[in-house]
Amino acid sequence: MIWFLEGQSSQRDIILGAREALPADVKIYASHRRDRPEITSFADISFVEPADNQERIDWVIATAQAHNIKVILAGRVGSVFEQARQRFEEAGLVLVTGALSLDTFDRVDNKSRFTAEAERAGLACVPAITAANAEEMLAAYQTLSASGEVCVKPAVGIYGQGFWRFKAGADPFRCFANPDEREVNFDLYMHAYRSADTPPPPMLVMPYMAGSECSVDMVCEAGRPIAFVGRRKTGLYQLLEREGAAVELALKAAGHFQCDGIVNVQTRDDADGKPHLLEINARYSGGIGYAREAGLNLPGIFATRRLGLPEPAGVWRPNVRVKGVTVAALASS
Repeated sequence: MIWFLEGQSSQRDIILGAREALPADVKIYASHRRDRPEITSFADISFVEPADNQERIDWVIATAQAHNIKVILAGRVGSVFEQARQRFEEAGLVLVTGALSLDTFDRVDNKSRFTAEAERAGLACVPAITAANAEEMLAAYQTLSASGEVCVKPAVGIYGQGFWRFKAGADPFRCFANPDEREVNFDLYMHAYRSADTPPPPMLVMPYMAGSECSVDMVCEAGRPIAFVGRRKTGLYQLLEREGAAVELALKAAGHFQCDGIVNVQTRDDADGKPHLLEINARYSGGIGYAREAGLNLPGIFATRRLGLPEPAGVWRPNVRVKGVTVAALASS
């Protein structure tokens, strides 16, 4: 038995991939802290999780033991469950959080620490200066803008929230009229930064990489990549790939940081096409299900290996392009 705890909205793809690969007599459990039947109804048995994290851990352990569940994949808050790893092991449960220790989460969740560790390990990484106040922000911008365009993002965060690219000639109203472009005049940004009622969180100020971005989804076991697919973002589509410098860099990073589970590593190319690490997400990504279109069922590979069952056969389909499509989902239980 395997249990997928609350994760990204792609938790649905994780369940579907596992169901496709596992024998019918192996039950799949799923849960979420909100009523999300469009996600959890694809499991054999589903639950609504407690909201409080400590209560949640107690409940997960007790529920897993009551249902003879063997493997538990943490999703959205892997670091919270990692803190309780010993309790899960004492209960005879296999806990998969995306890492094997809190040290990994400490190094990858904080982008400042991640950048410093990647550079120390000799992994090509987008260089960054951490700014904790307006003076540091201005100084970092002045240092980096001398060599080219500059961008900024929070030192801790997901989904690219808080990312902005500074464009010297950007219309001051552009960021309000077209926020999805993520472009803003630096002077306007600094005015807002200084005017904030609550001090903004530490930010990473970085040179803007002009090349394409590659998001590599992978199944890892104690830092060893087992199966992986890269998604090269090209306009409206994503091109799926298994080879190349970006994929190789992502695999090395996952090994160095001892990733364990279904994780995601993001890179971005510079103007010369050389990839640099952006971040590691010690959890599955929102696009994890796209890999199945190219012939690799990553959730299925993860589930079968953790349960000691035969892996699903995969036949790689080269040159596959994918695009997400919004569809309606029946929300009744």
